[in-house]
Amino acid sequence: MKKLLFLLLALGAMTTVSAQTIPDVKIENQKGETISTLSLVQGKPMIVSFWSTTCKPCIMELNAINEQLEEWLEEADFEVVAVSTDDSRSVSRARAMTRGNGWEFICLYDKNQDFKRAMQVSLTPHTFVIDADGKIVYSHSGYTPGSENVLFEKIKELAK
Repeated sequence: MKKLLFLLLALGAMTTVSAQTIPDVKIENQKGETISTLSLVQGKPMIVSFWSTTCKPCIMELNAINEQLEEWLEEADFEVVAVSTDDSRSVSRARAMTRGNGWEFICLYDKNQDFKRAMQVSLTPHTFVIDADGKIVYSHSGYTPGSENVLFEKIKELAK
C-alpha cells in the first residue's frame, strides 16, 4: 500500500513539473526596457539559462552555447535567453560581460531576482528547455563541459 501511495505521489510530482509554464514576470532587456517574460514565448522552443558574473561555470556554459549556436540554428529554429541574476549594483558589469563575450542571444537582467524566484532557481547556472507553448520540459543545475549538447538534443526533440 505504501509503495502504491509513493508511486502515485511521484507521478503527480512529475505531472506538476512537466505542466509548469514560464511565469509572467517583468524583466529588463539589453536596451534597458522592461518586458514581460511571456513575450519570450513566440511559438518556438528556447533555452533559458540563469547566470551571474561571479559564476565561472555559468559563463563557460553560455560561451559553449554561443560557440555552437550558428551551427545549431541550421538544424533547429529556437531561441537562447541568458538571464543575469546580478543585482542593481552589478548589472552594469553583467551588461558589459554580455557584450564583451559577443553572446548572440537574448540577454535579460533580473536585478530584483523576481524571475529567478518565479522559476524556483536557487543556484546558478540553472538552465531550462522550454517548448513552443512556454512549458518547461527540461531543467538542470550546474555545468560540465559537453552538457550543452544535452540541451540541444532536447531542442531537436521539440523541433520534430
